[in-house]
Amino acid sequence: MPNTIEFLFDVGSPTAYLAWHRLKGVVARTGAPLVPVPILLGGVFKATGGMPPGVVAAKGRWMNEDMARFAARDGITLVMNPQFPVNTITMMRILAGLQDDARFAAVTDTLFAGMWQQARAMADPAVLAATLTEAGHDADALLALAGSDTVKQRLIANTQAAIARGVFGAPTCFVAGQMHFGQDRIDWVEAAAA
Repeated sequence: MPNTIEFLFDVGSPTAYLAWHRLKGVVARTGAPLVPVPILLGGVFKATGGMPPGVVAAKGRWMNEDMARFAARDGITLVMNPQFPVNTITMMRILAGLQDDARFAAVTDTLFAGMWQQARAMADPAVLAATLTEAGHDADALLALAGSDTVKQRLIANTQAAIARGVFGAPTCFVAGQMHFGQDRIDWVEAAAA
């Protein structure tokens, strides 16, 4: 029986976007259950002293080239968002609110597409609402969900639990007790899941 893959992510991470799409193939090949866990990457960075990799100019250039290679190899559309880095708190609250909901995957696809296929200004409430509506989601209901105290606390709890487990960035996967950081470790995730 395949091992469960826990996928800790923030839609503001282009590497989490690539991992999300690559994990779909892993799940199809292995039958491993996927448990996505929304976290707030800004909260992780604040607690751990981390920073986005693009802060170091040479590393940012290399990372953009590396992500483009992975995207091309795997047939994933990737458009770098000129608003990056983006405040994702509303989007991640929506996903925390949907964590156990059948709409989770579809809304996650929509938010990732808005960020990394359409390169929209997703921190703008009007743009976020339009993106959700265009994809057939009830934007008003989802934005109201994001404002719920219960949902806000769930995102905080998810983020704090991730930090307690040693998470320092996104995407991070856990399989059979092992932590795998980065979309470039999905091959290791697949091996551990199988």
